[in-house]
Order: sequence, then C-alpha cells, then structure tokens
Amino acid sequence: MIVLKIGGSLFDHSRALVKRIAEEELAADILIVPGGGDFADTIRKVYREKQLSDDAAHWMAVLAMNQYAYYLADGTGIPLADSLKGTGIRIALPYEILRKDDALPHSWDVTSDTIAAWMALKTGGRLIKATDVDGIFADGKLLETVEASRLCGTGETCIDSALPEFLLNNRLDAFVVNGLDTARVSKAVREEKTMGTRILGR
Repeated sequence: MIVLKIGGSLFDHSRALVKRIAEEELAADILIVPGGGDFADTIRKVYREKQLSDDAAHWMAVLAMNQYAYYLADGTGIPLADSLKGTGIRIALPYEILRKDDALPHSWDVTSDTIAAWMALKTGGRLIKATDVDGIFADGKLLETVEASRLCGTGETCIDSALPEFLLNNRLDAFVVNGLDTARVSKAVREEKTMGTRILGR
C-alpha cells in the first residue's frame, strides 16, 4: 500500500504525473492524496481577512483538497475514493474520509501533508510526498535522510509544520521527491534509489 501525496505546487503537472503512474501500473494499491494548492490559498485569504473560526477554516480547506481531487480524476479517469478501504489506484476525497474520523487538530499547522501521513498510518501505507523541489535542504545541501526530530520547530520547509511531530510520534517514515520529474516518482513508488529526502520517524 502506498499513500502518494501530490502537492498543490504540482498543479500544472499533476495530471501528467498521475497518468504516468496509472499507465505504468507501478503498484496495485496506491491512494493518491491531493494537496490544497490554490484552492486552499483562497481559504487562507478569507481566514486572514474575514472572521472565520479555525473549525470552519479547517473543513473549508479540506474541501479545497476535494476540489483538487476532482480535477485529477476528471483529467485522468482514475476513480475517486470516499474511504480508506479499497485497492487499486484511486484518488482520496479527504473531506468524506475525515468527516468519518475527525482525528486531527483543526489548525493551519495541519495541512494536506499531515492528512496524508494520517492516512498512511491508518492504512499501514508507505508515505511519499511529491512536490516541486528535490527534497529537504540544510545549509544549501539536499539531505538524503533526516530524522523527523531534527525538523520539529525548524520553520519553513517543503513540508507542513505539523508533519515532523506526527511522523515522530507515530514512528512513521516519509519520502519527499520532486514530482516535476515523473521518473523519480516512479522509482520512489518502486522503492528504487532516486533523488529525494527520506524523513525517518524518530
């Protein structure tokens, strides 16, 4: 089982990436988790400028992930999934899934990265995050591996601020890969060596 988070930063490239994964049949069981992207940024703007509670902002942002999911499905023909159960390549509808199990804090620290990690934890899946950078950097150097504990409280990286603590607390690993290079994502899915950063849940 693989949980593949496709970031909003890959929006213009996302359908091509998903199509390649489906065409290559890289694994029998891949749950694709959409980011929020521009859809969620609209909610952030409303949150900043209008009176909006954390609860309302949370569910509106999760619904933004659903919008990305429908975009991916419409362009690829891959089915949507409103449950963590199932097999095959499918695209998660996070709103429907989280409404059944409201397990995560309602905070802007918890975004689609941590939601994808939670889905990986619930399904026993291997977590891959595809984004628009090569991985996590320190002092200008790409880290091949890094412990989640080292990333806690470090501020702005290509992952959300709640993810390191979630990985640490649940002893869950993650792999960050540049989704603009579809070959790298294919290799990550196959567990072949490729450029990226492995975050160790410790």
